[in-house]
Amino acid sequence: MSNTSVETVTSTTDRIKLGLAVLVIIAGIVGFSVLSAQPMVARVGVFIGGLVIAAVIAWSSEPGRRTLSFASEAYNEAKRVTWPTRKETTQMTGIVFAFVAVMGLLMWVLDKGIEWILYGLLLGWK
Repeated sequence: MSNTSVETVTSTTDRIKLGLAVLVIIAGIVGFSVLSAQPMVARVGVFIGGLVIAAVIAWSSEPGRRTLSFASEAYNEAKRVTWPTRKETTQMTGIVFAFVAVMGLLMWVLDKGIEWILYGLLLGWK
């Protein structure tokens, strides 16, 4: 484990911001439900607007800035990944399909063997 400590929100303003963001999301959901007589575009717009406003509020807090920093670092790390070639991907996919087919056949043989032992030999139903 690289980091086992849990970071919590300690600032009162950050707690207020995150609470306000949750309330804005709830308001967007309620607005979607209350506007049931309106066109679907307006209802979805209210809901998405609530999500966007809540995201802006949340990202203005310290946990939100840490989340954005983490997302940026994760994106940069993903750019450095060495992806397999098309040939390697095709070979590995073939190996996985072959393994699944062999395991499926093995499970079928085991199932039929147990069925034969239970029903054929022990119970005499067949």
